[in-house]
Amino acid sequence: MARKAPRHVEHNARGTAKNPYSKSETKAELLARLKAAAEARKDK
Repeated sequence: MARKAPRHVEHNARGTAKNPYSKSETKAELLARLKAAAEARKDK
């Protein structure tokens, strides 16, 4: 492990599948994703 490196990886770090570097979500995409997550939680 590198010196002074974080011991964890951020869940919303840039460059991941959920948060690519050069992509910003539109408002409609964001709302659709949030609604889908809410439905998934409600079904449990």
